[in-house]
Amino acid sequence: MATFNAQSTAAQVLDGHDLTGKTVFITGGASGIGQETARAMAAKGAHVVIAARNQEKMDEALAAIQSDTGSDKVETIMLDLASLDSVRACADAANQRLAKIDLLINNAGVMACPLSRTADGFEMQFGTNHLGHFLLTSRLMPLIEKGHNKRIVILSSRAHHMAPSNLDDPNFENTDYDPWVSYGQSKTANALFSVGLERRFADKGIHAYAVHPGGIATNLSRHLTEEQSAQLLKRVQDKDADFAWKSIEQGAATSCWAATAPDIEGEGGVYCEDCHVATMDDASQTGGVRSYALNQDYAEKLWSLSEELVGEAFAS
Repeated sequence: MATFNAQSTAAQVLDGHDLTGKTVFITGGASGIGQETARAMAAKGAHVVIAARNQEKMDEALAAIQSDTGSDKVETIMLDLASLDSVRACADAANQRLAKIDLLINNAGVMACPLSRTADGFEMQFGTNHLGHFLLTSRLMPLIEKGHNKRIVILSSRAHHMAPSNLDDPNFENTDYDPWVSYGQSKTANALFSVGLERRFADKGIHAYAVHPGGIATNLSRHLTEEQSAQLLKRVQDKDADFAWKSIEQGAATSCWAATAPDIEGEGGVYCEDCHVATMDDASQTGGVRSYALNQDYAEKLWSLSEELVGEAFAS
C-alpha cells in the first residue's frame, strides 16, 4: 500500500486508480478543494456531477475541468444547501438524470459567518454544513444503493475540537452566538453524521468517512476580516508551531483518499486527516479526533434531531 501524508496531492493519491464507470457527486464542486476533487477524479475517468448554488461559477469550473482533463463526463446540478426546497429539487433532478452514485462527497460548507438563518430558519452554519447535507444524502440514498464500492465522504474539520454539538440549542435560539463555536459544532455534527450512516448502512456495503482536509486558503474564509484571519492563524500556530497552509491540491487529497483507499474498505464511521485514519485524542492540539465526535449515543441523538428538523425520516 502506498503511504501518503499532509504533503500528498489529490493527483498523487489517485495515481494508479481507474475511476471509469464511477459516478461521483460533489457538493461545493465549483471552487476550492471541491473543484480540485472533481478535476482529479475526472482525470481518472469518473463521471463527475458538480452541485453548487451558482450556475455561472459551476460553468466556469466545468470549462476549466474539461480543458485540463479532456473529459466530457462532467456535469452540473443546482443546489443551495441553505434551502431544504432546493435540496429536494436537486435530489429529484439527480434521481431523474443519474442511474447511480458510487461516491458522494459532501464537500460544501460555510465558515464563521455572522449570525444568519437559512431559508427554513436554521442557524446558517448548522443548517448548511449539516442539515442540508443530511437531507441531500437521504434523498440520494436510492442512487447510492445502486452504486459499486459505495462511499460517502463528509468534510468535517479540526475545528470540531472547538465544541461538541449543542443538541439542546443547535440554532442558537437561547445561546449567545459565537461564529467559531457554531462552526465547531457544525463540524462535530459532520463527524457524527458519518457515525450514524455507518451504523445504518454498512451492512449494505455503504461506508462513510469524515475528513479534515487541513488548513487551506480558499473562499471558505470569505466571511473573515483581515483581523479575524490573523487571529485565527495565530491561534493555530500557538497550538502547532509546525503548522503550514496546504495548497488546494493537497487539501483535496484526504477526500480523494477516503473515497478510494483500499486499506479502509469496509471500515467507515471514522475521522481521517492527512490521508490516514486519525486516532481518538481528547487532549492533542495538533491532530486527532475528539471522542465526542465519534460517540454513538451523540450520533443517534443528532440523527433523531435532524430528522425532526428537516421534517422527514431518513431514507432506508
